[in-house]
Amino acid sequence: MFAVHLLAFYFAKLKEDQIKKVDRFLYHMRLSDDTLLDIMTRFQAEMEKGLGKDTNPTACVKMLPTFVRAIPDGSEKGEFLALDLGGSKFRVLTVQVSEDGKRNVHMESQFYPTPKEIIHGSGSELFDYVADCAADFMKTRNIEHKKLPLGLTFSFPCKQSKLEEGILLSWTKKFKVRGVQDTNVVSSLTKALKRHKDIDVDVLALVNDTVATMMTCAYDDPRCEVGVIIGTGTNACYMEDMSNIDMVEGDEGRMCINTEWGAFGEDGSLEDIRTEFDREIDLGSINPGKQLFEKMISGLYMGELVRLILLKMTKAGLLFRGEKSSALYTKGKIETRHVAAMEKYKEGLQNTREILMELGLEPSEEDCLAVQHVCTIVSFRSANLCAAALAAILTRLQENKKLTRLRTTVGMDGTLYKIHPQYPKRLHKVVRKLVPNCDVRFLLSESGSAKGAAMVTAVAARVQAQRKLIDEVLSLFQLTPEHLVNVKNKMRAEMEYGLKKETQPLATVKMLPTYVCAMPDGTEKGNYLALDLGGTNFRVLLVKIRSGRRSLFDHIVHCIADFLDYMGIKGASRLPLGFTFSFPCKQTGLDKGTLVEWTKGFKATDCEGEDVVDMLREAIKRRNEFELDIVAVVNDTVGTMMTCGYEDPDCEIGLIAGTGSNMCYMEEMKNIELVEGNEGKMCINTEWGGFGDNGCLDEIRTQYDTEVDEGSLNPGKQRYEKMTSGMYLGEIVRQILIDLTKHGLLFRGQISERLRTRGIFETKFLSQIESDGLALLQVRRILQQLGLDSTCEDSIVVKEVCGAVSRRAAQLCGAGLAAIVEKRREDRNLEHLKITVGVDGTLYKLHPHFSRILRETVKELAPQCDVTFMLSEDGSGKGAALITAVAKRLHLKKDN
Repeated sequence: MFAVHLLAFYFAKLKEDQIKKVDRFLYHMRLSDDTLLDIMTRFQAEMEKGLGKDTNPTACVKMLPTFVRAIPDGSEKGEFLALDLGGSKFRVLTVQVSEDGKRNVHMESQFYPTPKEIIHGSGSELFDYVADCAADFMKTRNIEHKKLPLGLTFSFPCKQSKLEEGILLSWTKKFKVRGVQDTNVVSSLTKALKRHKDIDVDVLALVNDTVATMMTCAYDDPRCEVGVIIGTGTNACYMEDMSNIDMVEGDEGRMCINTEWGAFGEDGSLEDIRTEFDREIDLGSINPGKQLFEKMISGLYMGELVRLILLKMTKAGLLFRGEKSSALYTKGKIETRHVAAMEKYKEGLQNTREILMELGLEPSEEDCLAVQHVCTIVSFRSANLCAAALAAILTRLQENKKLTRLRTTVGMDGTLYKIHPQYPKRLHKVVRKLVPNCDVRFLLSESGSAKGAAMVTAVAARVQAQRKLIDEVLSLFQLTPEHLVNVKNKMRAEMEYGLKKETQPLATVKMLPTYVCAMPDGTEKGNYLALDLGGTNFRVLLVKIRSGRRSLFDHIVHCIADFLDYMGIKGASRLPLGFTFSFPCKQTGLDKGTLVEWTKGFKATDCEGEDVVDMLREAIKRRNEFELDIVAVVNDTVGTMMTCGYEDPDCEIGLIAGTGSNMCYMEEMKNIELVEGNEGKMCINTEWGGFGDNGCLDEIRTQYDTEVDEGSLNPGKQRYEKMTSGMYLGEIVRQILIDLTKHGLLFRGQISERLRTRGIFETKFLSQIESDGLALLQVRRILQQLGLDSTCEDSIVVKEVCGAVSRRAAQLCGAGLAAIVEKRREDRNLEHLKITVGVDGTLYKLHPHFSRILRETVKELAPQCDVTFMLSEDGSGKGAALITAVAKRLHLKKDN
């Protein structure tokens, strides 16, 4: 028993001595945590450099855009052909993706050799060979008659400007084909395939093997957004925010970046950790000075690194009693598979002895222990370096998403990662130590990168088909110049009908006289009370100017009483009052207005057809606490015009673009057949919201407009307003989102209860979503508030939908306004008109693009009019007070 313990002690001591001996010899290969953190920081800087347009040319880590913009979502289907070129063998396969949504993939494949004469020959020979293999594969399986989309996994750095194009930057690994560098490999492959007249394939995607790995794993785990290869070569890819990729146009969404991290260190940034063995490996390679990071890590070089170390240790008399063999001098005699075998947990020492003996060496127990430890140091350094670079990528993902803790999946592939018994465990442990705030799952790609090429192709086919359907929907909201001119002309015609006595009853644009016959001239003064009813809130104002019938109106009077109490003027003498009433009224005087119909969701009973001023006066009498002199009932649009007219004498038009939509302007009295007299001007409240109620806009109305109209309180009414105003735009968006979701184009085809809720998508969300500075992550958060669990791609589509709906609204408003300004120019017989439009309304004020598009449309449709837009800061309530003041001034002037 004692002898056993003694033997164990001797063996442990022997092992310890050998480990110390190797550690001293390979001191520079042992990387501390601080060194790894430093490498991680250096790699982050290189990534940033590679992503920048100006700095990319000098960056070692090229950060190549792949034009892969989406990962699989499970709805992919169809049959695809895939080619995998880049490893020791060339592979052709068919991939059948199930149509039942169960993420089921069936593959058939065949390997073909890649002879040295092919991978060191000419480009035409290489691509003819690839095409011949593909044709052979298709004929063997009797599928040559099928037209199949093809994805090419090409494991070399390529510069891409689209998914189906790639310019080879340089060969890596053992490939050295002439005449291919700086050419489009897809074009070369397509030409070679076309020489086979009996097969019909369409190359849809060129994919790096790392990207293919990520896509393969993402099909099984939607959280996968990183791909890493540690095999013959090494590389990584990940999903980057488009806003950070200077080399590609557009800021929306994400795109997979092929880092090409194997070139890290080519600028000398890793010289402090490179050893004499790394330099010797590099000098003996087919691409000296290139892929320096890869030469410290990957399977192509690991065995050779071990051989060089063993040779030097033997020369120094530290191994094999200083006795060398010819095999130990021979390049390539120790392969990475030997390193993996020597590091196996139980049989590693025995494997080491056998491998060394095959090399013509006679190792002692001490030699075997030492050699095994050399392998451990070399492979551990490889895992450490990979971990540092991967940790840099994970940190970037976390920062992009602004998360305190990241949960993600990394797709893994490559022979070194797969066959080395200790490698995965070491890599995972170091990564988790370097990024403690990331919960990382490592998912092995079982089916290799070829399946990934097919998945990229499947996603490309799916996105292409979805994009077509989405574009068809969005095209319904795209108005051509001809459409807009037509709207302008029809608006002009409806205005003319509305001004004429005979046609006015049938006109959809009612052109209601307001009996506002003058603008402020600056002499108005005094205290005036104003009421503002028509938006989401009711407002009572006291304006100081210096140099359901009963229940509704009783509520208004109650608010007035509270306001007068608050201001301390309840007992004051009869205050003149202007009443902003933002609904269509037929007026026979400034203080007489019969409600034609409710709009914007109002539905108080027993009011339509009644004089609103009389109803307000009756309610004041019932209160019997104060007296008011109701001088004017004013539409909010007229109030807006008067407010701006007080500041700018050129203001003759008022526009409201908010909860509702309307416009007024100063018309020549001679053109207003409904009112006696031909002298001077009068403000006309167009009530243009009813434009199109006669069907004249049906050409540009969509099914979504119809659904919104039918679900409103006044079906068939206010059709123009329902296409242009804040109360309805969000609802139009909601209807579109429901339709796209039904077609499986959004939210994974799941219509949430929240999305089914009418009114849930308020117009304020359009303004927020369309903000230029808003990242897609923030768009997703807005959608999450609405109970909509969206992907990045969903967020892009939602933003596009919002943009299409709001843009159409602004253009339609612009076309209507262009009709007004052109009319004013012609009525005044001017070659060129200078005019100001007073504007109010939340849509105009708050939406990031509405006002700009509106102005651009007016300029385009009325080029002979110089139109200034003036924002009404004090709203329509002040305008009502000004109208009241003007009326009082005119009344006093008349009496005098």
